Amino acid sequence: MYFLALSVGAVSVGAWSYLLLARGRYWLERIPTEVAVAPCRPERIAIIVPARNEADVIARSLTSLLTQTGFGDLHIFLVDDGSSDGTALVAAEAARKVENGARLTILPCPPPPAGWRGKVWALQQGSERARALAPDFFLFTDADIVHAPGNVARLAEIARAGAYDLASFMVELHCASVAEKLLIPPFVYFFFQLYPPAWIADPRRSTAGAAGGCMLLRAAYLERMGGLHPVRDAIIDDCTLAAAVKRSGGRVWLGLTHSAVSIRPYESFAHIGSMISRTAFSQLRHSALLLLLALAALSVTYVAPLALLFSPYAAPRVLGGAAYALMTLSFLAMVRTYRLNPLWALTLPLAAVFYMGATLHSAWKFWRGRGGEWKGRVQDPARSQV
Repeated sequence: MYFLALSVGAVSVGAWSYLLLARGRYWLERIPTEVAVAPCRPERIAIIVPARNEADVIARSLTSLLTQTGFGDLHIFLVDDGSSDGTALVAAEAARKVENGARLTILPCPPPPAGWRGKVWALQQGSERARALAPDFFLFTDADIVHAPGNVARLAEIARAGAYDLASFMVELHCASVAEKLLIPPFVYFFFQLYPPAWIADPRRSTAGAAGGCMLLRAAYLERMGGLHPVRDAIIDDCTLAAAVKRSGGRVWLGLTHSAVSIRPYESFAHIGSMISRTAFSQLRHSALLLLLALAALSVTYVAPLALLFSPYAAPRVLGGAAYALMTLSFLAMVRTYRLNPLWALTLPLAAVFYMGATLHSAWKFWRGRGGEWKGRVQDPARSQV
């Protein structure tokens, strides 16, 4: 038992040494320095907002988009994806209250054909309609995102300055309840650990990622890809799009922001669990082997350091304490990004256990034929060969 505990402790310290020193410094990711935005740029930006039963958030989101500043022209295409709660009516009423309300076009979205996922199909419908305006950029943004004035121009300036073909902001997620404080900062932290932003921006690396809540794509690049057809069946559509752009020679950028905020609350553990379950097993390519390996890796990396603190042997306790200290240090910047008490950095092992359970639940739902379930749609059904 002593040698087992000692070995686990050594592996855990080694894992955290690698993550801190050789994983693109993901844990030090900060809000980028605000770039100077020249007013009234000549570029045209077509904003595509897919919306399915978003009546409770769509007015604030659209109002923030219709009052953007700092560039030449924009037009918003709200794609009403089969809503049954009056989303389109709420959107139209919100536009009537804004001076630039005429910049909003509401499009009904037909049901997705075979082989297309619902959100990607809605984005495709909006971008096809927007092509008539000959935009320079497409902004794909979710219906629950509220953008500060100038946020779209800021992202466009980042794309221009860095010659990026796809630039996205990881928006600030709602983080008020106990469940959100425990689980939302780790969600962003784990995402950056999988997709280090420095590696995403490095054209020499294959790593590609994006945050679907706020993605700016050059129109010329979307035309070059033949629209969204290459990612039509993607469950994790944002990262799949980023991978497609980078594979074809495009440049990709991802960063944090406080200027775009999700107003959708995840007030309970069940709500956050459902969000994770929707895509977690798809991330593991529906592989039972990868699932077991992922759970083992998470256990050794996140759970073992805390468990080893209670070991009856001194050496494993020291190794566990060292790993726990490195883990806490790496998480501290994200806790500060969400303006939480630094003591929340100590809770990362608990969050990891929750995410492990949600991943298992994701696999179970997939095997039951309910994978990727979202707003009444099963988007990731188990296939006969799985």
